[in-house]
Amino acid sequence: MVSVKRIVLDVLKPHQPNALEFCQAIAKVGIDYRVHLIVLEVDEKTETLQLAIEGSAVDFEAIQSIISEMGGSLHSIDEVEVQSDSAAG
Repeated sequence: MVSVKRIVLDVLKPHQPNALEFCQAIAKVGIDYRVHLIVLEVDEKTETLQLAIEGSAVDFEAIQSIISEMGGSLHSIDEVEVQSDSAAG
């Protein structure tokens, strides 16, 4: 089995929820998620973010779903780190 350990996303979101609320909602998706958010650009109605999520098994589909539920949209996956959990053989 291969687990996603870290993923970096380019996300567009409305001003509300704010960055803290947005990160907290994403962190709640996993039991051990660490979320790092950088605001790259702000315009009249939206913010462009770089969002890095780390954990033992990051669930991309669940993250994508919560981003959509909060009014955001995923622009791109900019970086991914995965690890094989099975023994080579």
